[in-house]
This record gives sequence, structure tokens and C-alpha cells, in this order.
Amino acid sequence: MLLLPAAAAAVLLCFFTALSNLEAGRDREGRLQLEEALRRAAVTCYAAEGIYPPDLAYLEEHYGVQIDEQRFAVDYTVFGSNLMPDITVLEREP
Repeated sequence: MLLLPAAAAAVLLCFFTALSNLEAGRDREGRLQLEEALRRAAVTCYAAEGIYPPDLAYLEEHYGVQIDEQRFAVDYTVFGSNLMPDITVLEREP
């Protein structure tokens, strides 16, 4: 009699654990994709214009990069117009 509710609870626990892991993987993948898109856009800018973008706004305006600022924080540090900027994408806490 108690075996059926215990089994159902175990199945639900496994389901919610898997769902949580899936969501964490999706968030991590979204962060990595944004970081890669920013790097590709910066390199494209350098190839086309001979300089790296001076800031994120330049990438958004001229290269169509879209950043979900509710979900991600981006640190874009420029060292010089001929040096690849340091790009770090962090996920914001909900």
C-alpha cells in the first residue's frame, strides 16, 4: 500500500531534478553562445574596419548583437583599438 505513493514521489523527485539540470544547462549554453557571438562580432569588426569595437553599444548598433540585459551582465574591457577586448558574460541572479 505504501509502495505506490513512495514510488510516485521518487518519480516526481527524479523528474524535477532532471528539469532543474536541463534549465541550468540551457542557461549555461545561452551564456556561452552570447559570449561567442560577441567575440565573432568583434573579430568581424576588426576584419572589416581595422579596429576592434570601442564598446558594446558599437557592436549592438553596427553588428546586430543583441544582449538580454535582464538575464546577462557583460564586461567589455578595451585595451586598445588593435587588441582583442576582454569579453566576459555573467548570468544575473533571477
